[in-house]
Amino acid sequence: MRSYLASGVTTIRTAGTIDFAGDLRLKRRIESGEEPGPTVHLTAPFLEARGQEPDAESVARDVASWADKGATSFKAGGTLRAAELRAAIQAAHERGIRITGHVCAVGFRDAAALGIDNLEHGFAVDTEFYSGKQPDVCPEQGASVGELIRMEIRSAEVYGTIAALVDHGVAVTSTLAVFETFTTSDSAFDPRTLTVLAPRLRAQYEANRAMRLGPGNQSASMWSLMLRKEMQFERAFVAAGGLLLAGVDPTGWGGLVAGFGNQRQLELLVQAGFTPEEAIRIATENGARFLREDDIGTVAVGARADLIVLRGNPSVDISDVRRVEWVMKDGTAYDPDALIAATAGSVGAWDGTRFLRWPLNVLSGVVIALLSLWIWRQRARPRRHLGKAA
Repeated sequence: MRSYLASGVTTIRTAGTIDFAGDLRLKRRIESGEEPGPTVHLTAPFLEARGQEPDAESVARDVASWADKGATSFKAGGTLRAAELRAAIQAAHERGIRITGHVCAVGFRDAAALGIDNLEHGFAVDTEFYSGKQPDVCPEQGASVGELIRMEIRSAEVYGTIAALVDHGVAVTSTLAVFETFTTSDSAFDPRTLTVLAPRLRAQYEANRAMRLGPGNQSASMWSLMLRKEMQFERAFVAAGGLLLAGVDPTGWGGLVAGFGNQRQLELLVQAGFTPEEAIRIATENGARFLREDDIGTVAVGARADLIVLRGNPSVDISDVRRVEWVMKDGTAYDPDALIAATAGSVGAWDGTRFLRWPLNVLSGVVIALLSLWIWRQRARPRRHLGKAA
């Protein structure tokens, strides 16, 4: 959260979680002022298919359950089938909550028809064009991407999908920065990353980086082509009237760190052909519109005091977004250098407090109890004193 804030990111949507309870605790700590960080829109765990047959009722119950626990957003996972996706969308909308998705078993056009609000990543993950696509089945990514890179964005098929998304009001989240890490582009690797990674991850990060920059990376050329196709798709989507958002997606193989990746995302939007002002609007005002936040995303009288001051002029050089002088969140100013210093060596560090939480608290308690019992029995056992032979 500190690296987000230090990089000028004052509001985030988690877009899926593997630790809802942990995210909720962190959100509450930020809101109470115990810890600096952005405003958090909390997404439930990924909604995925269960079993061999569609189970729409279970998915709908999951949505209701997580909404009761505080989720304000939902994300459909790639295995979710059409009937389950429809149930998830309906259950979320009944609560007035929007739902996004990294869909795979369902293509973009069908997801739009079902009523989804947002689609993550864009053209690069749309499986509807794959020649071997079967209903409700997620194809192998390499095969699907291999066919996508041979398609023309100006084709009737792709423009038909863009028109469907725009007609249904479906937003698309651009995640160019994570796709760049799948290529051999050296610009994908931010030297600041090593300063914030935990020591146990630095060697792993360097090894992955070396492997991806080396000649053995067979998929790099494919993803380099896909990155350019994705850029073309996003320009066409916006030109058609689509709402494009910006996300860092700090996942993949671990090549991106939150905050730093958001800044790289802006640079890549400009490389894609957007003006710096358009890229900034995509990452600020558009995101606020989708989140239904009227008082953020623009500088205006009466708006929330979420602001950043940069050394430079990003309308001339978008890379100046990296030169953050200070960040203001809810009227409180923060020194980005101090935030990064506090983050140094902590990204990916082992969280010892996990032992205090369910289910690890029970497991660790049992281990400690058994260990204590063993020590007590060792101390209580009668000792034999061996004397010297006569």
